[in-house]
Amino acid sequence: MSASRSTGTTDALGPDEDPEREPSAAAIPGSRLLAALLDGMDAALCAFDAHGTITHWNREAERILGWTAAEAVGRRGFAGWAVRGADAGDVQGRLMAVMDASGRQVHEFALLRKDGGRVLVRTQSSGVRGEDGKPAGVYCAFSEVHAQIDLERSIALSEALFEDASWGVVLVDVDLRPTVANAYAARALGGGRTALLGRPLGELIVQGVEDLEGALQHVLAEGSPAAPAELWVTLRTSEGDRRRCWRSGFLRLASPLAEEPVPLGVGWLFRDITAAKLAEQDADRVRFRANQSHRAARQAAECEDPMEAATTALDYAVAGFADHAVVDLLVDLEAGERLVRAVATPSDAPGPCLPVPGGPLPVRYAPGHPALQSVERTGSVRAAAPAGAGVAWAVERQWPGDSAHALCAVLRSRGRTLGVVTFLRAANRGAFERPDVTYAESVAARVAAAVDLARLTAGPDA
Repeated sequence: MSASRSTGTTDALGPDEDPEREPSAAAIPGSRLLAALLDGMDAALCAFDAHGTITHWNREAERILGWTAAEAVGRRGFAGWAVRGADAGDVQGRLMAVMDASGRQVHEFALLRKDGGRVLVRTQSSGVRGEDGKPAGVYCAFSEVHAQIDLERSIALSEALFEDASWGVVLVDVDLRPTVANAYAARALGGGRTALLGRPLGELIVQGVEDLEGALQHVLAEGSPAAPAELWVTLRTSEGDRRRCWRSGFLRLASPLAEEPVPLGVGWLFRDITAAKLAEQDADRVRFRANQSHRAARQAAECEDPMEAATTALDYAVAGFADHAVVDLLVDLEAGERLVRAVATPSDAPGPCLPVPGGPLPVRYAPGHPALQSVERTGSVRAAAPAGAGVAWAVERQWPGDSAHALCAVLRSRGRTLGVVTFLRAANRGAFERPDVTYAESVAARVAAAVDLARLTAGPDA
């Protein structure tokens, strides 16, 4: 408890005790309340009367300097015990000068600990006026300079993070709603800094919100993870949905004022790495496809039958690229040229690309079919099932029922069109894109060369 030698302190706050009042309702004595308030402060505090005598000394001051309240209260200034003799006059003069000034003054002093060590403190002092308005003393709050600097750095860091940081910072409360967001986060989430606050994350994120909320709940329950996480999300924006990848770190926030750690929420720091991840995925895809093409070429070189070489090339191409593949070849019939189904993968399950049992069968494609368009244009054609089309779209085009995306690449060799190869993907995979067309055309060139060789070796009637 802090000690006080000032006189005239009231013993209670409020009216005199009523003798009939319950004991529990009695007012707290004023000196005890003052002592409790002083000792509960995080900063060290001492007070001087108008003559420079110490009247108050709290526990934080005792912790920093080692002198107890009983040892400090009643001393005249710091001379001879808490400051070097050479500095005593300057320290005392600067502290007491504030009594006649207005406002607070900040100083830094080197004080002496009880064990003889020196500690640099930063003080904030202000004058105290009596009831008559005349200067009555000085109170002085002080803390170790390094602790003050640490606090200032923390505040400066917090302000910098929420102003111009080069990554997103969002404070999320225990209900998983944003409470503070910096400018980077606002841009990434597609809204203003204030417009994001208090809104459920599901209003901002179309897909991937479950993963993000799961990570936030885990942090609240278990603490901060050891490493950043990469989260893919789809955002709803005025330009449409955008898929983004965020490298995210999470920190559980706890109140420093509570005796036991009480979660205040989660600090979520993230950076948009979509471009880097897409480039990495593209590089991996190109590397894989180049490796598949190399293996297919070596395997096909060992095939005696050219059509076996063609199916081998398709087997390596389908892996990781499509769910199904079919090859339709142009043949001369009495009614003219028509496409016949020559090679296909199983329609009901993954499997190797094999010649159609019983020999090539004519396919009755309706006008405008993607395979016919590919032959007519001597180029590649992409197609996709409309939303809600179901299996009818694929069955109508004589493809496996689970097909939802198609890529037709024409087979040409020696300046002639030999047919078309069609790669098919199910609905759970993405549509074919321009890099996929390039890869499909390179596979079609190898298949066409093998088919052309097969026809040459089989004779003019093949």
